Amino acid sequence: MEKEGGMAKAFQASRQWERISELWVTENSAADLRGFKSDRRNFNLALWDPTTNGIRYLRALVYELATRLGDDDWARIERIENREVGDPVSIRYEGHDICLDYLQAALELGFIEKEMDLHGAHVLEIGAGYGRTVHAMLSNYDLASYTIIDLKNTLSLSTAYLRAVLDDKQFAKMKFVQVEDIETALGSDRYDLSVNVHSFTEMAPDTVSAYLRLIDERCTGFFVKNPVGKYIDKSMDGHGKGEEAVKLALANGPLRQIVDIHDTESVAASVPLFIDAYRPGENWTVAADTRGIPWSYFWQALYRKNAGDHA
Repeated sequence: MEKEGGMAKAFQASRQWERISELWVTENSAADLRGFKSDRRNFNLALWDPTTNGIRYLRALVYELATRLGDDDWARIERIENREVGDPVSIRYEGHDICLDYLQAALELGFIEKEMDLHGAHVLEIGAGYGRTVHAMLSNYDLASYTIIDLKNTLSLSTAYLRAVLDDKQFAKMKFVQVEDIETALGSDRYDLSVNVHSFTEMAPDTVSAYLRLIDERCTGFFVKNPVGKYIDKSMDGHGKGEEAVKLALANGPLRQIVDIHDTESVAASVPLFIDAYRPGENWTVAADTRGIPWSYFWQALYRKNAGDHA
C-alpha cells in the first residue's frame, strides 16, 4: 500500500494544475460542451486566451510570417534604418529584428516593384499613418519626391516620425499637405504612383470618390490595400472602442457590405467589388491584384492609367 501511495503521489497534479482544476477546468467542465473551445476551459488546455494574450499571438504571427520571407524581402527590410524608433512590438529572426508594420511594407514593395520601376518616381500617399510606407520606399528607391496628404494631427505625427528616421537627403524629398490645403499645395504636380493603405475604408464614401478623382487627374499608377468589406464580430475585440465606433466604421468606405472575413468564399465573392470600387476611372486597368497578407479580408491591387490618357 505504501508503494501504491508513493506512486500516486509521484504522479499527482502540480500546484499550478490544482489551481486550474479548481478555477477553470472544474468538475463541471464536461457537463455542457457548448462553447468550451472558446472559453476558459480550452484556454487552459490548448490555447492561450486571446483576450489577454494579444502580444503573444502578435509575436507568434510575426515570427511565422518571418519564416516565409525571401532574400529580397529581407534585403528591403534591412535597407530601412531606424526601424526601432517608437519601440515596436518586434521579434528577432536569424539575426534580423522585424515588426509587423515593416514586414507588411516589405511585402507591399515587392508586390509593387514587380509591375513598375519606382526609381525616380514621384509618389503621392493619401493617409500615411505614422509613415512606415514612406520610410520603406525612400529607403529602397531613389524617388524624386514623396507627398503625403493627411489630417492635421496624423500629419504632425508622420512629420515628427519621418524627421527622426530619415536622413536629410531623404527628408528633403518630402512634402506634407493638410487636407484643407490640397488645392493650393499640390499646384500642378503630377505623380507616377498614388498609395493608399487601409485608410480609404475609414473615410466617408464621398471623400473616397473625391480622392479617386484626384488620382485620376494627377496620377498614372495607383496602389491600394484595403478591406473587401465590413464585418460585425464582437468576439474579436469586444467592441472595446464602443458601439458608436462600430456604427461609424460600418458607415465609411466605398465597400460597406458585410463579409464573413474568415470564410474564403465570402471574401473571394467581394474581390470584384473591390476592384471596381477602387478603380480611379474608366481608363484604368488592373496590372495585378492579390490578398493583402496577413489579413484574410484585405486585398491589394495596382492600377495603371492607360497610355494616351495621361494628363
